[in-house]
Amino acid sequence: MTDSDDFAIERREILLRRIGHELLLQSGDSTSRVLPIKKNAEYEYQISFENDLTFQTDSLVNTTQRLLAKDPLADDYVVKVLNSSNSSVAYGYAISKNKKDDIVACRGRKQPRASYMINIKFKSSSINTAKNEFLLGGLPFLVLVGFIFLKSAKPQKTLPDGQNTDLLTLGSVLFDAKNRKLMINGKTIDLTATETRVLLIFALSPNETIERSRLQKEIWEDEGVIVGRSLDMFISKLRKKLEFDPEVKILNIRGKGYKLTISS
Repeated sequence: MTDSDDFAIERREILLRRIGHELLLQSGDSTSRVLPIKKNAEYEYQISFENDLTFQTDSLVNTTQRLLAKDPLADDYVVKVLNSSNSSVAYGYAISKNKKDDIVACRGRKQPRASYMINIKFKSSSINTAKNEFLLGGLPFLVLVGFIFLKSAKPQKTLPDGQNTDLLTLGSVLFDAKNRKLMINGKTIDLTATETRVLLIFALSPNETIERSRLQKEIWEDEGVIVGRSLDMFISKLRKKLEFDPEVKILNIRGKGYKLTISS
């Protein structure tokens, strides 16, 4: 383990607390505590809560994936939601660096309010270190292969098979793209079809600048309609509907486009 690995593991515990915090907000609880993170084993952690909560399975999966993407050592992990009373497994799933190896079941189901604990077990970081050493040894070859692919490949606009975009978590906001709704602290805000399409592009690329030309093409020009100020109007409407969470903002990037920022 290197010093950077030790720092990443310390940072991991903060990310785990953030997962607990967002789940409480999604459950409509903005006051009770996330209890101290417990380390059950070298690579296994437990998140527990002061009060009972309820959760949507898709929201839990999306929240853990989004936040643990910031952990450089969290390529592969297993999540189990346990009933506090008897440690029985209420829900579980596995996330892999290779997305086609993900195991996620029972999507779209809301779990009853109860006392839960969340166990997250990470794959040994020594495996990741060995992978890094192998990759560094083959770096010249990878650079050559990458150059060839960059020359020949075109960006894909389609999403990977199996990626669920019906429910996405944006800070404490739950974005239901299928039903065109935003949900926060028990409140539901309706979206128009166009607002949903614009927000979905941002939600799939948080904290990244989205060019105006891309938004105009994917939302309107592909349907044979070219717009100018209409885009600014829809951005303004979305900002008002997201203002309930101050950590979620759509910023204007001068001369380029817009960026959906989600504060950590």
